Amino acid sequence: MPFIPHTNDDIRNMLQTIGADSIDDLFDEIPGELLIDDLVGVPEALSEMEIVRLMRARAAMDGAPLCFIGAGAYEHHIPTAVWDIATRGEFYSAYTPYQAEASQGTLQVIYEYQSMITSLTGLDASNASLYDGASALAEAALMAVRANRKSKSKRILLASGVNATYQKVAAAIAGAQGLVFDRMPLSMEDGTTDLGVLGDAGEAPVAVVIQQPSFFGTLEQMDAITNWAHEQGALVIAIVNPTSLALLKSPGQWGEAGADIACGEGQPLGVPLSSGGPYFGFLSCRQKIVRQMPGRIVGRTTDLDGKTGYTLTLQAREQHIRRSKATSNICTNQGLMVTAATIYMSLLGAGGLARVAQASHEKTVSLVKALTAIDGIETLFGGSHFHEVAIRLERPVGVVLEELAAQNILGGHDLSVLYPELGNALLVCATETKTDADIEIYATALREILA
Repeated sequence: MPFIPHTNDDIRNMLQTIGADSIDDLFDEIPGELLIDDLVGVPEALSEMEIVRLMRARAAMDGAPLCFIGAGAYEHHIPTAVWDIATRGEFYSAYTPYQAEASQGTLQVIYEYQSMITSLTGLDASNASLYDGASALAEAALMAVRANRKSKSKRILLASGVNATYQKVAAAIAGAQGLVFDRMPLSMEDGTTDLGVLGDAGEAPVAVVIQQPSFFGTLEQMDAITNWAHEQGALVIAIVNPTSLALLKSPGQWGEAGADIACGEGQPLGVPLSSGGPYFGFLSCRQKIVRQMPGRIVGRTTDLDGKTGYTLTLQAREQHIRRSKATSNICTNQGLMVTAATIYMSLLGAGGLARVAQASHEKTVSLVKALTAIDGIETLFGGSHFHEVAIRLERPVGVVLEELAAQNILGGHDLSVLYPELGNALLVCATETKTDADIEIYATALREILA
């Protein structure tokens, strides 16, 4: 969007109105020794043609490496139509529906998105998105404390496979309100939560968090953990990969009563990898606790003429500016990312999303078969997985990844950084974008490096 600066007359009139002689007078509290005359090292201004050429050259330096990294953000094929539509002016510049009923197009997109998220998660209601998956967990934890009034605990118990970064973000956001995040032990046999310790889990938690698939790519025994949590009087928060839900049981079907809240990272749904963002978080829940859901919720209704209309619902319009009295201080959503996700899910449909999930699983099976055929490499855990698998190397993972990167291959996520107890562990991932030739290139390069 173009930047339109103030004219000299505009500046002069504003300064005259506030009684200042110059713009510098507005900053006279800054000590003189902190002021500079020029910006050393900043090059001369370039023309539009020159700056476009420079930026293209810089972008080309990134290259197009083969990516086998997952760990929460995934390289899926995005149909061209997704962002051709999402970047139309009607969507691209529409920030958020503050004057809601005048923004029917935006509200309808959000309503369709909410409907798709509830269909995927098997729950009753969804909000209009959050910043990312990690902050969505923090909001879900705070929501669980408000909703579970029978419990006086502020202890959130995490299954062993919950992303450690999510735990850090949730503790940073919700820890100031007294929430404590504890983690259940990991079974080294199959990479899932050790259910044998549930009887000695300590103080009954207000909520139990289960990530499915786990951060290690394994599949948790979510039915058993869900039932146990409900027996303790705790709510169940599910962290899920939305693509996997095309194949795996939805959170609403876990155990005898299902999860109470589901959240996660929506990036796999049509949002490209982009140095960590912007992505978006999703959040859905059961109807009985929908009043505790943070963020905006769009409802569908009819007007006096019987025509379909959309509106913000269930929350006072002032909800998002009430500071400490608000359900949450989330005051916006990732509207553009949600628009792309809605278009992506609409284009693929349930069948298309299932084919993406199935192809991703099959490619990961092929990848693991090729890598474990190399001497000195073995899988870290047994058991089932979706499209990520942890493998063990005989050498430090960081050095190996650097050598792979020199060959234009992003070889995976170094688990030893957050989980040093796992040793030289590497989390690898494949999606439908990887061909058999890609897998062979990776395996050949890794075999030569380890040799």
